[in-house]
Amino acid sequence: MNGGGSPLLSVRAEARQLVGPDYAVVDGLIEDTASSKVEAVRSVAGSLDHLTAGLAALGAVPFDEGAGRRPLTWSAYSSATREELYHDTETMRMERTGLVTATVALRVTVRDLDLLDDLGGVLAAQPGLNVHGVMWHVDWDNPAWPQVRAAAIGAAIGKARDYAAALGATVRQVEHIADAGLLGGDTAPHHMVHSAAFRASGGDQPATPALTPVPQELIATIEARFRTTDVSLPNA
Repeated sequence: MNGGGSPLLSVRAEARQLVGPDYAVVDGLIEDTASSKVEAVRSVAGSLDHLTAGLAALGAVPFDEGAGRRPLTWSAYSSATREELYHDTETMRMERTGLVTATVALRVTVRDLDLLDDLGGVLAAQPGLNVHGVMWHVDWDNPAWPQVRAAAIGAAIGKARDYAAALGATVRQVEHIADAGLLGGDTAPHHMVHSAAFRASGGDQPATPALTPVPQELIATIEARFRTTDVSLPNA
């Protein structure tokens, strides 16, 4: 039986590309311990002032709604205090030491990657700062995004041509191009892989950040539908 008809092919395809990061986000916590809450808060405030003065010497400004994409910004976005406790092996209870620890959470965003070495020095010079996260990011409007998205479309066209050739047909026209999931099924949106990097310090000092840019992998995933030329199937 000769079957007429113009098949509709649906495919999913992706493309990947490594690019340098546009900026880094450094998260840390400043901690100071004293014999009273007032003293602990005063001490951690002094440590914050010392650190932000070092950042200001590099051109850093406080992060706010007007900061935009400034080369270097910082934000002290939360603070807290806690009583120091220890486990008494005789009573098997947590007991107060009489000391209080004050903390301030800090975030530094650096877009001028030429400042990384100097920034690492400023952070490492602050004994009360424990850096617990260094994340590398690519902007949504990085020039590589159009390239990787175009490559994903090219991969979809190539896959559709393979399927059409297996049917003895050719791709005739594009019906739909969409982000993954918009044509049905599960979602697999565009995303980028973030990476963290640390360099351990000696002794009991907190880890100091290894501010070495980590390449980021951009991934574009799309779904597409193509109409082929007519296909004639042999008799069953």
